[in-house]
Amino acid sequence: MALYSYQAYNKEGKKVTGTLDAGSLPSAREMLAKMSMYPIKIELVTEQGTVKKSWWATLFSRRVSIKDKIFFTKQLSVLLKAGVPLLQALDLLVDQNEGRLKSITIDLKDTIKEGKSLADGLAKYPKVFDNIYIQLVRAGEASGKLETILDRLVIFLQTRDELRKKVRGALSYPLIQLIIVALVVIVLLTFVVPQITEIFESQATRLPLTTTILITMSDFLINHYLILIMILVAIVSLYLYWSSTQVGRRTIDKIKLKIPLVKYFVKMSTIVQFSRTLGMLLESGVNLSEALNIVTKVVDNKILVDVLNEAKENIIKQGKISQYLKQTGLFPPLAIYLINTGEQSGHLDTMLLTVAEIYEKELSELSDSLSSKIGPIMLVVMAFVVGFVIFAIATPLMQLTQVVAK
Repeated sequence: MALYSYQAYNKEGKKVTGTLDAGSLPSAREMLAKMSMYPIKIELVTEQGTVKKSWWATLFSRRVSIKDKIFFTKQLSVLLKAGVPLLQALDLLVDQNEGRLKSITIDLKDTIKEGKSLADGLAKYPKVFDNIYIQLVRAGEASGKLETILDRLVIFLQTRDELRKKVRGALSYPLIQLIIVALVVIVLLTFVVPQITEIFESQATRLPLTTTILITMSDFLINHYLILIMILVAIVSLYLYWSSTQVGRRTIDKIKLKIPLVKYFVKMSTIVQFSRTLGMLLESGVNLSEALNIVTKVVDNKILVDVLNEAKENIIKQGKISQYLKQTGLFPPLAIYLINTGEQSGHLDTMLLTVAEIYEKELSELSDSLSSKIGPIMLVVMAFVVGFVIFAIATPLMQLTQVVAK
């Protein structure tokens, strides 16, 4: 089966557009004829999940966002809880979605018609549905509790998205403020300082050191701005290329673990990711070995992945998770205590989720606090920079005024 887009005239003579699911182009024409429509144009949109589009359309095609994925998961869960069979639920969701997700939903429906599972269909799209999503769905299908697993996935996706936004916001806020300061300085040096310089040059007065520095910076920026732009573009391009390589990613991850504040955010995020993902997988019936393999692929920092991989091998061999997590030096004493308690009591999944909630809350509070504190600090920095410029301009103007008054 494939998805076709069409343009046609209906029996009232009005031009209409839409999509339909058909086995072939002749079948699509036949379906339109049965709907009393005269087709003008019929195009293949997707076939078995492969999108057939021009490079221009592909470049600007709408990707599946986290909101789309949450909506899809939530709607599917609602339909299944209402007693709607999976195949029919996916059929209903085809009209609820658009773009690539609509194509994926049609392919999922076709996969199930072939006798395969929903997890098998999702596995065709690893860039849309990550490993934990697929494994949890597989566990839900095996246990007969797919709708319950989907509800947990919705919460998991929402929580993970909110945490990422908060952490990124807290770490990127100072950078945005610095960019604003830099733009203010560039505007002053480019437009304000040159006008004042003309006044100073017409007077044979000795300029203060601060004013001389400011004028030199302004002249250099105006006369060499093309070279500066080229250097900036080259630096950014080289950084983007280098950061995309394995060596570059590892180096950046290593640097992150040496910057005090960034180090804390990275470690706490890893603890939350590890604990919540492992807890959900164990709760859903995935065995410890498979769950650990999935978890280590969820963590972002390559250096911490190596640490967890080493612990994973020991945990799989010995079965003592709290002991080897303690040896990583990553998990705080409270987290180790709670995980050990869960291990001893047979409620490891519950304790892991508790650990995730504790440190998730701590991260959220810290990011909020950091955002509120950085604002005033950056205002002081901006005031200092702008104040320096004003002082450098005002000082010779005051001297000039005194000379004229005499």
